Amino acid sequence: MIILLGLELATGNFALIPIAVKDKRTRMSLMLFNWTWVLFGNLIGGVIYAFLYYIVITQMGHSDPATIPVALRIIDIAETKTIGYAQYGLSGTVTAFTSALLCNWMVTLGTVMAFSSTTTNGKIIAMWLPIMTFFALGYEHAIVNMFLIPAGIMLGANISIADWWLWNGLPVITGNIVGGMIFTGLMLYWTYKTSEPK
Repeated sequence: MIILLGLELATGNFALIPIAVKDKRTRMSLMLFNWTWVLFGNLIGGVIYAFLYYIVITQMGHSDPATIPVALRIIDIAETKTIGYAQYGLSGTVTAFTSALLCNWMVTLGTVMAFSSTTTNGKIIAMWLPIMTFFALGYEHAIVNMFLIPAGIMLGANISIADWWLWNGLPVITGNIVGGMIFTGLMLYWTYKTSEPK
């Protein structure tokens, strides 16, 4: 939906803007400005959506999340994505980073492949396989987690804001940047870059 509507997805920008910087079409400072504000906007949107979801699923706090199967599943996933990594220390951090790297390789392939079509159906078909791959394999996507982990916290997950950012937020954003920038953006740039005539 974000790609079709022409909106800003931070993880897509991790692949696309470095190409423009490499090609000297924009500056590094403007790329970092974009990444900062788009991440911040995605974070605000994710947390607001999590709050609205909490209102709906708990009937504005009148239903106990412990009695709602989907709420229990969100809590379990949020805890797995944070304290699940924490129990392994540095190995958990490396795992979260690597999962995020692989995730954004898929997400940014979907973003770039959407450019291969001029029709809505073509764009959806082009994006479908890489996005479904990342979901099916359970990879870490920073923007998805900006909804999922706050929703888990609101529903009663045994995690703190610090747990979120230390064990998931920071390593996952870093992995998403590396995966999108190197494995999709720069690899495609180097593959298709034509030599300038002398």
